[in-house]
Amino acid sequence: MHRRSLLQLGLTGALASAAPAFAQSVGRTFDAADYGAVGDGVTINTRPVQAAIDAAAGQGGGVVVLKPGLYLSGSLFVKSGVTLSIGRGATLRGVQNLDAYPIVRTRVAGVEMDWPAGLLNIYQQQNARITGEGLVDGDGKVFWDSYWAMRRDYDPRDLRWAADYDCRRPRLIHVYDSQQVEVSGLNLARSGFWTVHICYSHDVKVADLIIRNNLGGRGPSTDGIDIDSSERVLVERCDLSVNDDAICIKAGRDWDGLRVARPCRQVKIRDCIVRDALAGMTFGSETSGGFDDIEVSGLRIEYPVPLGIFFKSGHTRGGVISNIHLRDIHLQDVRTLMQVNLNWYPNYSYAQIPAGITDIPDYWRALATPVPREQGIPRIHDVRLSNIKAVGGKVGFAAAAYPEAPLKDFTFERLDWDVQDAGAIANAENWRFRDCKIDTLDGKGPKVTDSTGVTGLRPRGA
Repeated sequence: MHRRSLLQLGLTGALASAAPAFAQSVGRTFDAADYGAVGDGVTINTRPVQAAIDAAAGQGGGVVVLKPGLYLSGSLFVKSGVTLSIGRGATLRGVQNLDAYPIVRTRVAGVEMDWPAGLLNIYQQQNARITGEGLVDGDGKVFWDSYWAMRRDYDPRDLRWAADYDCRRPRLIHVYDSQQVEVSGLNLARSGFWTVHICYSHDVKVADLIIRNNLGGRGPSTDGIDIDSSERVLVERCDLSVNDDAICIKAGRDWDGLRVARPCRQVKIRDCIVRDALAGMTFGSETSGGFDDIEVSGLRIEYPVPLGIFFKSGHTRGGVISNIHLRDIHLQDVRTLMQVNLNWYPNYSYAQIPAGITDIPDYWRALATPVPREQGIPRIHDVRLSNIKAVGGKVGFAAAAYPEAPLKDFTFERLDWDVQDAGAIANAENWRFRDCKIDTLDGKGPKVTDSTGVTGLRPRGA
């Protein structure tokens, strides 16, 4: 393991070196300074850096280099065959003017809509990379503040569900409808919204990132890495401190997500550490397209993260979650080790347009389109957890589903949990515990209700 400084912000994280997912770009090196980029912390460099990227793409590919300095910029679009290399000592900082982030068609929190581009984008490209040991800084507090101002207006009007869509905030790195992509090595900080969003893409590697979003405040919706209706994605050796979900699997929301019907599958997440977040490893809440073949291993989740492994959805989401394997995970002083909440955050999850509003955007209509219950109930089955070590937890399980769609075929092997209360399990079917040790203050296991076939579950010493 080695340590790299989070440039100009005085933070560190331990990460291992990684081999690239694909061969290095073939072609010449393009110094952004040759196209007019100036790292003086004053000049806006969007045009010259984009010109260097376009020049490299025009010659069949190459490596665009940012040398040491502080470069202010709006949205940049990395093209096919191009590597953007932000070197050690270089900082790319997003400007705080939303006009610098052009509107693109994308998906936001499970709904297809127009939204500002990210600071760095790989949009409908292939064989593209964003790498280096420099810093990408979203300088996002102005966007966080705008969100909280909107919430103060929206919440009393029963529009909590709309705020996340109406308050436009740029993501830090946006990979959309692309393939053979690598994002690696960088320090990422202060994203205005989600930090790394992989959407409708395949064959993507995300590696050796240090993400530090809680600087100068705790930004709303500053997820770390979101993998959204994508396939063959590898995430490894990332070090995350965020203010929402650290690593999250997503696949669309409600009527719009069911319409698109694109699953998230063949995802591997390994050897990451979560130091601060709302939840360490999250599945949802956007579950409509379903998840399949997700493997998480070597994950460490530490205090003050309150939720360790979190499945969340709602009765309008739908989707099938299956073939999930979590292994070799350590949870240190995490309040709730495993939660399954399929009626999560109703004020956000269920959109209803108040009477009297006439100027209704299309995405509001999509959010408020009714979903029949038989389509809207999410279903989870074939989940395996093995070699999960937990020390200093408060609650082991907080797991429940709907009676017509119980949590089926969960297998737990070699749990070793030190927890105050084992918690509760409801609406479970065919849960098997093998060689599991759960040490609680009262010596009792979790309360199990409305469940069948829960076998092998005993507290330590029973």
